[in-house]
Amino acid sequence: MAFGIKREELAAWKAAVARGELAFLTHYWIDERFPGVTSVTKVGCSDVERLADWCRANGLPPRHIHHRPPYPHFDLLGPRQKEILLKEGLSEHIRRFKL
Repeated sequence: MAFGIKREELAAWKAAVARGELAFLTHYWIDERFPGVTSVTKVGCSDVERLADWCRANGLPPRHIHHRPPYPHFDLLGPRQKEILLKEGLSEHIRRFKL
């Protein structure tokens, strides 16, 4: 279940993904399969090859891309989430979601 984001943020993420940009959306998220994880960052891009290249460049397995048209995305969570958000210059996501 996603929470902690505004409709405008989701709409902006969807628009960027649809344009083929790499877009980052962090939100609170609870899933019993991942105890202790309280947020996820969805890295989306409609250009799936670009998204796969981004995954490989960050040491992430492209096989975990969620191929959900029109918003394919990779879910970042756990320690790699914070690491990659820092690398991407998205410290506001880290502050806002207390990572």
